[in-house]
Amino acid sequence: MMSFGFLIRVGVCVMMLAIGAPLTAMAQHGHELATNTCVVHAGPYKMYFNSYQPDAFYDRQFCKELPGTGNTVLVFDFVEHELRSMPVEIRIIKDTGAEQNLESVTVVHFPPKVYPSGSIDVKYNFDTPGKFVGLVSIGDKPEQPSRFSFSVGETDAMSHLSHYIMIIVPLVVAIGFVVFYALRDRRKPSQVSVSS
Repeated sequence: MMSFGFLIRVGVCVMMLAIGAPLTAMAQHGHELATNTCVVHAGPYKMYFNSYQPDAFYDRQFCKELPGTGNTVLVFDFVEHELRSMPVEIRIIKDTGAEQNLESVTVVHFPPKVYPSGSIDVKYNFDTPGKFVGLVSIGDKPEQPSRFSFSVGETDAMSHLSHYIMIIVPLVVAIGFVVFYALRDRRKPSQVSVSS
């Protein structure tokens, strides 16, 4: 028969777990979201860069480390309003270290075009993991495209491990408390009052 004190301890442990685990998970996700908006510098201009993988992570946005392969949307949002009247060219290439023949390493190419909406959505199905480079050119005669690197399916495993540890450790501690108090209550000798 379980004692009332034991049930209270179990209730407190479950409540600590219910409050603690989601807060650590939210703290981790809050940190991720804070770093997920990138800024791409193209000459004197800036663009916000975000990436999405709606099939696998429908409610998450990423910066330059996409966790998996599959359908991906790369979004470029113009910061300066004047960019809306200038031609912008975007090219995504495999990061092979050799760019003498751009066409051979290009996976997506948007030729120079004016985007009056101030936003460009690049949709592509990355079928293999790897490292990629985005090249952004602005204007009719850009001197040199701006570059930014990103990876697909090569997210640091340690960041995921630390995320899960932050959730699992409070769970293990709570279970440890429950087991400790359960065994302690069973070991207490029953006190029998002796009357003389």
